[in-house]
Amino acid sequence: MKLLTGNDLVTGDVIWWAGEGWSRAIADAVDVADGGEALAKREEAARRVNGPYLIDAAPGDRGPAPLHIKERIRAAGPTVRPDLGIQAEETSRAGWVI
Repeated sequence: MKLLTGNDLVTGDVIWWAGEGWSRAIADAVDVADGGEALAKREEAARRVNGPYLIDAAPGDRGPAPLHIKERIRAAGPTVRPDLGIQAEETSRAGWVI
């Protein structure tokens, strides 16, 4: 499974391609398969995302799970205060241990 991720141009938040647009929640991310590179170029050219790139993920009960620890951290948020922000919600919802 391939996911498309990048950063929001206004807020800098990590965002995930959700099929019809972008979402801050990785649980909304969809598999972009072979069309990911073209989609990344199109979205970056339209100035809807900064630095888009593809990552490997595995499907799970609670949404996709990135295979690399770097991407799990990006999805869950900073590791310095896991009790605050998006990381508190996303980590517990996904059932991950970082």
